[in-house]
Amino acid sequence: MCIAPRIFDLKHIFINVRKPYQLKIRLSIFVIFMASGTPSKAKKKAKPKARKNVLLDIEFNDTSEISVPPRLIDQVIGQENATEIVKKAALQRRHVLLIGEPGTGKSMLGQAMAELLPKEELVDVLCIANPKYPNQPRVATLPAGHGVRKVEMDAELARKSGNKRFIISIAILLAIIGYALIATAGNPASQPQTLLMAMFVGFFIFFMLNQSRSKSEMLVPKLLVDNSKKDTAPFNDATGSHAGALLGDVRHDPFQSGGLGTPPHERVESGLIHKSHLGVLYSDEIGTLEMRTQQKLLTAMQEGKLQITGQSELSSGAMVRSDPVPCKFVLIAAGNIETTRNMHPALRSRIQGSGYEVYMTDTMKDTPENRRKLARFCAQEIVKDRRIPHFTHEAVEEIIYEAQRRADKKDHLTLRLRELGGLIRAAGDLAKENGEVLVSAETLRNAKIIARTLENQMSDSYADSRKLYKIFETDKAKVGRVNGLAVINQRSGIVMPIEAEVVPAFSRREGKIIATGQLRIIAREAVQNVSAIVKKYVGKDISDFDYHIQFVGSYSGVEGDSASISIAVAIISALEKAPIRQDTAMTGSLTVRGVVIPVGGVTAKIEAASEAGIKRVIVPIQNIDDVKLEERYKGKVEIITVSNFHEVLRNALPKEFSYIAKKYEDLALEHSALNIDKKK
Repeated sequence: MCIAPRIFDLKHIFINVRKPYQLKIRLSIFVIFMASGTPSKAKKKAKPKARKNVLLDIEFNDTSEISVPPRLIDQVIGQENATEIVKKAALQRRHVLLIGEPGTGKSMLGQAMAELLPKEELVDVLCIANPKYPNQPRVATLPAGHGVRKVEMDAELARKSGNKRFIISIAILLAIIGYALIATAGNPASQPQTLLMAMFVGFFIFFMLNQSRSKSEMLVPKLLVDNSKKDTAPFNDATGSHAGALLGDVRHDPFQSGGLGTPPHERVESGLIHKSHLGVLYSDEIGTLEMRTQQKLLTAMQEGKLQITGQSELSSGAMVRSDPVPCKFVLIAAGNIETTRNMHPALRSRIQGSGYEVYMTDTMKDTPENRRKLARFCAQEIVKDRRIPHFTHEAVEEIIYEAQRRADKKDHLTLRLRELGGLIRAAGDLAKENGEVLVSAETLRNAKIIARTLENQMSDSYADSRKLYKIFETDKAKVGRVNGLAVINQRSGIVMPIEAEVVPAFSRREGKIIATGQLRIIAREAVQNVSAIVKKYVGKDISDFDYHIQFVGSYSGVEGDSASISIAVAIISALEKAPIRQDTAMTGSLTVRGVVIPVGGVTAKIEAASEAGIKRVIVPIQNIDDVKLEERYKGKVEIITVSNFHEVLRNALPKEFSYIAKKYEDLALEHSALNIDKKK
């Protein structure tokens, strides 16, 4: 029932009031009426309809309503520990080593460091000619902006000197030609020859005068470092730089005689370490630098200055060595764990002794606060790009769901934000192409298809070719053949068939396990662990057999232990002559006691199985919360969770062979009971 709102004017309460009790009664009635009949302000405001599976607890129409922090350090997402350390390091001008996966915010932290450094008077660096020792140019520093003016003033004087020389050379040329004309005026027969000779001499003198440089021109200094237009500390990215670009170099001069050569001070080129003076030098994958280069970088860090000389011994620049050039920079070195192995020990020791080492995490807790940070990340990326439209609320929720998927860990969000940023731009480009004002969730889902990684595309190609040539099957049942699952680069899944065959042993001592398919260390150890399970639960002497295990089509090798349950099922199938359902794929690791333990990349593996036409996937029960499927895969594949090996067998074998699973379950219980008795 709906009650229409009633409006009162307060003056009606006081009409015909003659006694105090009448006013009390009327006021009481009015208060009761207002409380029951008139909605309060809180009730007037319509509550938004609750959405199913709400991922974001803040209300906005599009990302243009989300404010973006002006400072870079406040834009870093999910790296609170690294952010705090960078703030401390900036105040004290400490070096920092950032170790982590690509796309987790290392370069942004480096740029943020430049913003946070205490303000200092930046300087311009000049390289000045040394008349006494030309191959030892001098170096001078001036306040920022003064170096440019100094060079301009000296260049203006040199220009005036050059103009005078040009006028003089023209006058000499004309004088020689005029003299020749006057001298041969009485002898017309010899005039052409004399005039031609005079012109040759005149042009030669003109050429020589203009080729040679005056002393004022040769003394014009060269500006090595220009900070005239910088208000903040300089930031230079030295990733992938060779020795010359990083440490400075001296150009080769082919004309070193006859006054035609370039003065040594003009051939000096500053390196990024010099341009980063009083600023930040960022170097990703620092371990790729040569050891000699790392040693010189260490010298520059210790001394705060470094001479510039030619980097090639075959160049004339190797003879030139400048005065030490200032380079007091803060080094932000970055890379992965492998980087630390390739770093010069003294360089890393220097960072440890006068700086910080930080590990960048690749996931963060899936909390409402962190989800709001991801929403802000979407707004940041759109503002930075400046070419794509803003995202709707639903599109941002889709980004958060994608972050959950890519984390590959329950209750976590990925921090490999560069990849998410690529998806945001792909969705924006698609919306722009379709003429959409805002990027919708549907557009974002379509962008996932066109923005697939190389590994995803390779996986699709593998699946198509394998289905075409029937390398794996998706129906019926086969003995000793399992549809295993693997991942490429932690992002893309593939179906990898595994076959097993049991044959009489050739060795008289005991049977062997022979696994092929370019197995690496962990995969080989996983096969050994599986052999222990088989020996324990088969219930008969297996030393008389050889076990051949083949990873079909594993051209790029196999690593990891996630195929353990697949190998075990294939071997048991071959031993018991029991067929395995080919509409089922599986992934999971096994302990030597037959317990199924979790593995990585479960979502990608399930999606790959669905793409291949497989209807059922067996996964460890601990991984079920990690599964975050895209909408197009939901309902297409049945996910079966297991915790023990006999559960794997029960779901992998046809129903008529369930007695085998029962047998292995009984054997497992028997072994457990024996272990309990031994303990007693």
